[in-house]
Amino acid sequence: MAELFSDEWMQQFQNEWNREPELVEALKDIGFDSVIGYGLDGEDQPRGVVVVEKGEVVEAHAYTGESLNWDLRASAKEWEKWAKKPPGMVGLGIAYTSRKLKFMVGDYAAMVKDPRMAGPFIKTFAIMGRVQ
Repeated sequence: MAELFSDEWMQQFQNEWNREPELVEALKDIGFDSVIGYGLDGEDQPRGVVVVEKGEVVEAHAYTGESLNWDLRASAKEWEKWAKKPPGMVGLGIAYTSRKLKFMVGDYAAMVKDPRMAGPFIKTFAIMGRVQ
C-alpha cells in the first residue's frame, strides 16, 4: 500500500475520484474548482494535494507549496478509520467538533450547510477507502 498522501497515493485517489460519476457530476453542476490539501495533524504543511476543476481532479501529487482553498488534517489513525468506514454527516460533525478533523484552510460550517457540497465531501472519504 502506498504511503498515505504520497505522490502515488494521491494519483490513485485522483483515479478513484474521477471514476465516481456521482461525485464528479455533483461538483461539476455547481462549478466546483478548488485546490485541496490533505495531511496529518501537527505537521507544518499538508502531505498531498488535489486540484479540482469543474468537479474533476486534474492534478494530484505530494504537496509542493500550492495556495490552498481547503487544507484538511487528521491523525493517520483517523484517516485510516474513515477510509474503512466513511463518516456520515453526524460522524463528520463529531470529528470536527472534537478536533479529530481540522480545517486549517476552508470553512467547514459553510460547506456542511450547503448540501450540494456536503454530500460530495462525505463521498470523498469512501473514495479514500478504495486507494490501495
